Amino acid sequence: MLHNLKELYGNGLAALDGDVGHVRDFYFDDETWVIRYVVADTGSWLAERLVLLSPLAFGKLDPHEKMLHVKLHKKQIENSPWIELHEPVSRHFEIEYHRYYGWPAYRNDGASWSLGSCPESLPHSRDKIEAHPQRNRDDQHLQSTRAVTGYHIQTTDGVIGHVRGFLVDETSWEIRELAVEAGHWYSGREVLISPGKIERILYEESTVFVNLTKADIQRTGENEVAQAGPDQH
Repeated sequence: MLHNLKELYGNGLAALDGDVGHVRDFYFDDETWVIRYVVADTGSWLAERLVLLSPLAFGKLDPHEKMLHVKLHKKQIENSPWIELHEPVSRHFEIEYHRYYGWPAYRNDGASWSLGSCPESLPHSRDKIEAHPQRNRDDQHLQSTRAVTGYHIQTTDGVIGHVRGFLVDETSWEIRELAVEAGHWYSGREVLISPGKIERILYEESTVFVNLTKADIQRTGENEVAQAGPDQH
């Protein structure tokens, strides 16, 4: 089942032994289009920390109760590796994070989180990590869905509309489509764009570049997936 992430912001987060806050944001990989973390707002509990929860820990997503269940205990979350608010997520942090939970490390080769077929472990050594921290560069492909919401859509022949949301498969946590508002000149209707049609995201200009024309999007119906015209195939 697909969910628009904008409808999950603010949903509660329930650990095995109690609530741990609510969903503030999602971080996704802009190469594989897979959700890597949910960013938890824990209120005053762990207020000075950026609390990240991996899809490997996700349980049931209950849209009626507006609750995402997490298969962890509160103490596990409290004792997990952490970074301060507004710090970037480094490769060093991610390796330590997955090691702490005993999970395979994420590998951006297109693998998803579905049905236990999580990305395979990366070979690593604690000594090598700690001896060469400068080699663990911040992951430039890890992005915030909240930040990208509102970005302009740049087609091959002009700007049309902006990003309104991300449609995600609740089993694999893959982003299947971007929900895009086509603009007031098209009655503000919302159309969908597959990640396969996205060429790149230019964060400095808050723009998503797509391999589609304005006409391709214009002729797309409400909540339908935009397709390239015959001359682009």
